[in-house]
Amino acid sequence: MTAFTLPGFDLHAFVRATLAEDLGSGGDITSMAVIPADARFEGVMDSRDAIIVAGLPVAEAFFRALDPAIEIEILAEEGAAVAAGTDLMRLSGKARAMLTAERSALNTVQHLSGIATMTRAYVDALAGTGATLLDTRKTIPGLRVLEKYATRTGGATNHRIGLWDAAMIKDNHVAVAGSVEEAVRRAVAAKIDDIIVEVDRIDQVEPALTAGATHLLLDNMTPAQLRECVALVGGRVPTEASGGVTLDTIGAIGAAGVTYVSVGRLTQSAPAADIGLDFALA
Repeated sequence: MTAFTLPGFDLHAFVRATLAEDLGSGGDITSMAVIPADARFEGVMDSRDAIIVAGLPVAEAFFRALDPAIEIEILAEEGAAVAAGTDLMRLSGKARAMLTAERSALNTVQHLSGIATMTRAYVDALAGTGATLLDTRKTIPGLRVLEKYATRTGGATNHRIGLWDAAMIKDNHVAVAGSVEEAVRRAVAAKIDDIIVEVDRIDQVEPALTAGATHLLLDNMTPAQLRECVALVGGRVPTEASGGVTLDTIGAIGAAGVTYVSVGRLTQSAPAADIGLDFALA
């Protein structure tokens, strides 16, 4: 089996839980009724779209969970850009097992490759600006580690895995604390090393920095406003543009001089890649 490990992700537990959701208490009643127990299939997984490949080792794990002796050849590397019609994986094994695992395997590869493909488009649109693309915490519950793997495979940099790894002071925190300065002071008093502060007005920049912010998130600002903020910051902390970033606008946003551009839609709105699995009797 292809080695595949991600910190914080239990591949086998994920496969077991996903298959259990699909099989329920009755199992794959269609395959058991229609497919002879000793039948064997050969199959080819292929992409019907031009994509960035992500998730094939996870798909392999689904098939092996139901047929440990299955023969699998992975034909494309993770992160590879492939044309429509490219074969991704070749399989040969027990027909029932392959059909039972098919949907879970395809769903995963389609979702992760869709994320990686959209991410690569944003990376390409940002190229030459000097800014780095970040992902966000806007992920499907339970799939964050996998989805952030997909953005990384597409060329983005992972940012904030969870609530624990950096303070992120947003408008609601400021509203409760009373001001940007007070919210930042409280984070500093709590001895938090990384303090990201969201600002949506230029007059919040200096108070946030003075109070101890270590990173500024410039929310929903125009390129002109971003340039003004970047000049005001003067390199004292990293700056991050966020909010409403699209493929049409990311180039101008990155060219405003920010350190980072974060895009929630990478994990929130990426369409699934069109990937299929075609079987033939062995």
